Amino acid sequence: MGALGDQKAGSAERIVISIDAMGGDQGPAAVVSGMAHSAAKNPDIGFILHGPHAELEKLLVRRRELADRVEIRDAPQTVTMDDKPSQIIRQGRDTSMWSALESVRAGEASVCVSCGNTGALMLMSVMRLRKLPGISRPAIAVMWPSQNPQQHNIMLDGGADIRADAKDLMQYALMGASYARNGFGLARPRIGLLNVGTEAHKGRAELREAHDLIAANAEIADFEFVGFVEGRDLPGTVCDVIVTDGFTGNIALKTGEGTAKLVGDLLREAFNYSPLSRLAALLAYTSLQRLKKRVDPRRSNGGVFLGLHGTVVKSHGSADATGVSSAIKLAFGLSQSRFSERLAARIAAATPLDDDQSGPEEDTAR
Repeated sequence: MGALGDQKAGSAERIVISIDAMGGDQGPAAVVSGMAHSAAKNPDIGFILHGPHAELEKLLVRRRELADRVEIRDAPQTVTMDDKPSQIIRQGRDTSMWSALESVRAGEASVCVSCGNTGALMLMSVMRLRKLPGISRPAIAVMWPSQNPQQHNIMLDGGADIRADAKDLMQYALMGASYARNGFGLARPRIGLLNVGTEAHKGRAELREAHDLIAANAEIADFEFVGFVEGRDLPGTVCDVIVTDGFTGNIALKTGEGTAKLVGDLLREAFNYSPLSRLAALLAYTSLQRLKKRVDPRRSNGGVFLGLHGTVVKSHGSADATGVSSAIKLAFGLSQSRFSERLAARIAAATPLDDDQSGPEEDTAR
């Protein structure tokens, strides 16, 4: 099958997404199913699919939605969740993950989507796509269901690097603001710095330093800095972007996922308690389905690696077809908005943030 031979079938030109078919818990069948869902809804998307050719070809034959929309790149090996990132860097050239990133590096695709090993994907992405000038630590931006009008807040870092000093956190603020502009259309995003309290004297020294650095450059970078925020503000309306280090961010993310699952399980248990409660569940079915859709992690699936020459979307390893389709939708939207180029322009314009905390006189990047 060839996706690149007919890029003008849907509209002026198809946006090509590079997909790592392997590495997810549910295997390539779930990935192909998610691609089919996306293709059925969007005629302007094409795919380069990476993995064992014979296995993928069998899966694609059954999907009419993907006819003439997919090009298979044979990659016989798979990065597993147990593989050490350092090992993969040395021995992973024949893996589907490596191949998927190479398509972005070569300019054949605009975004890479993978359900695979997060550590290996980040290290390989840094190695193959390289960091933007001025970026010391890339970050993973994740979407968090919230009560804001856009229905999601952005948190970064979600686990790319457990360390972050004050300048790293400042760069996260810049990258998060750019993501909020291009992903959610927020003209002036509100940025919060995650801490153990909102008082200025609280937190580690690097957090207090980052607070001053972000505040000093908020006007230059055209975002609103709301100061320190707490964990309860992650799903709230105080800010649109929450900045933290990868250690704290990943723990918060996994805690949120576990809490959402617990609440769902308790609701099901409560509504199945008696015939009367089951009747109540039936009467509330529409509202419960709406609630489920709002908090369903599959529908906000996809962490974006920020700070690289190219866009990489990390889908959850356990994602099903709905989750994969959500990650592809996110990848398509970022590509359509030329997010990678705009982020590079913003970082280039605002990176001279040395000890004098000076910045450019004008910043025209989104």
